[in-house]
Amino acid sequence: MASKPRKYLAGLGFLGTLSTLAVLVPWLPLPNPRTQNLANQFSPPSFQHWFGTGDNGVDVLSNVLWGARVSLGVGIGSVFFAAIIGLVLGSLAGYFRGRADQWIMRVVDLLYAFPGILLVVALAAVLGPSLKNMVLVLAMTSWAGYARIIRGVTLSLREREFVQAARALGARHRSILVRHIWPNVIPPLVVQMTFGLGSAILTESSLSFLGLGAPPGTPSWGQLLNEGREVITSAPHLVLAPGLILAMTILSLNLSGDRLRDWLDPKIR
Repeated sequence: MASKPRKYLAGLGFLGTLSTLAVLVPWLPLPNPRTQNLANQFSPPSFQHWFGTGDNGVDVLSNVLWGARVSLGVGIGSVFFAAIIGLVLGSLAGYFRGRADQWIMRVVDLLYAFPGILLVVALAAVLGPSLKNMVLVLAMTSWAGYARIIRGVTLSLREREFVQAARALGARHRSILVRHIWPNVIPPLVVQMTFGLGSAILTESSLSFLGLGAPPGTPSWGQLLNEGREVITSAPHLVLAPGLILAMTILSLNLSGDRLRDWLDPKIR
């Protein structure tokens, strides 16, 4: 039991450090990620370049930190909008039931009928490579999971005594949703957002790896992995650096989500 908090603290510490470096990277004493040095291509890690250099001599550490800004920004933005859509539609479906529930859940079932990554790739290919388009695509394809969770919780809450009492006192549906339903669905929503953030970051990196994510010239973990795959035998650091940071980020988010779920669940707590 003593090792569990240690794992959660390690995950939170890594996320906090990465987020801080991503925010402060414009003011850190690092080379510009676009600065080229043709005489120093594919050099291994050293004191001058901690993660080595890549194609045209660009600094890999600088690109990884600037890529963290892209991945974290796109992930947070897409998860936020997906959670808002899921909260509204899921609570409406669970509270009013009837036709509203049927229509909303049929749309959810339709989204689940398509393979997620194929739908994301198709929409990204149609809209084109752009950070705004990535946020839009990820939000459009991931809100269904939030809606399904919120609907289930709302179905339980609408039969609770405090909701029935508010309804008996003449409270409007909007007031019941905002003041009584939504505050009680926030904990499971926040936990799902934590896990969803890791999935969004991984999907963004996959799109950038395929050339459908960040526009050309924008540092991204997926683009670094794509550039490094062609020289993986001669310059493995190009793949190891962004790959390890990506894996540790997702692992830290999952550990944080587990801890948050345990803390918010009164039965486990």
